Amino acid sequence: MFDTPLARAAEVAVAVKHRRFGEDLPKPPRPRVLTVANQKGGVGKTTSTVNLAAALALQGLEVLVIDLDPQGNASTALSVEHHAEIPSIYDVLIEGRPLVEVVVPVVDHDGLWCAPATLDLAGAEIELVSSVAREHKLRKAVAAYIGVHEQAHGRLDYVLIDCPPSLGLLTLNALVCADEVLIPIQCEYYALEGLGQLLRTVGLVTEELNPTLHVSTILLTMYDARTRLAAQVAEEVRSHFGERVLRTAIPRSVRVSEAPSYGQTVMTYDPGSSGALSYLEAARELARQVLPGGGYGSPAPASAAPEAR
Repeated sequence: MFDTPLARAAEVAVAVKHRRFGEDLPKPPRPRVLTVANQKGGVGKTTSTVNLAAALALQGLEVLVIDLDPQGNASTALSVEHHAEIPSIYDVLIEGRPLVEVVVPVVDHDGLWCAPATLDLAGAEIELVSSVAREHKLRKAVAAYIGVHEQAHGRLDYVLIDCPPSLGLLTLNALVCADEVLIPIQCEYYALEGLGQLLRTVGLVTEELNPTLHVSTILLTMYDARTRLAAQVAEEVRSHFGERVLRTAIPRSVRVSEAPSYGQTVMTYDPGSSGALSYLEAARELARQVLPGGGYGSPAPASAAPEAR
């Protein structure tokens, strides 16, 4: 019936408005905790975190976004207050505050929650240096929160952690907390530049601190189908990472870029846009991944990550 791009976009826009988009996605056998990381800036980490989270929630899943970037861009995009007086992830890491006292529901997104970041988080890197078990602060907080959330709202399905563009103690906490790493890679020149350092860090964390950690998902972002370069970069990334690369690439989109300035994800800002459709499809792929070990989202055994140039 909906056999044209315009009709498909209109169908999705109506579905999103009424919070009905196809069948609910399969729930993982246990909460999937994914760290969204890439120390290279401007690759779409925050944009992908909030839009994948919104797309998963839209399709029937309970999702928590943890904003671990002092800039607080994920909090802004989800229209969550994050000024100095607001309880934030800083209080959890430094003051030992329970995560349940920080997490707030996201307006207009049933099943979506956010732990905001404030500028105080900028000093956390230094304050964590002298802390006991500093790498495990976030892991302990999230483990405690998962049980509380289940009692109050039902089982939590996904935790997405938005990292700063660095490999400091905040990102290290995120890697120790998670079972999976999702790496956004932009389809531009030098896309794989510096990625080897992130993969080596993941390998070290797997060996020393978190044996369940593995790179499960690669998401291609800023894809411009009009350029040969984008296709070449996508081919190169797929040759490095194989089936871990989602088939859906996120196109370069003005609507995706505009949405955060209105305190929205692209799902509510322009649900019929190419960016929204792509994130919805990427979320469906993510939720239907059958990882080593069997089942949707089951943890994979630790293995060496492929080297990037």
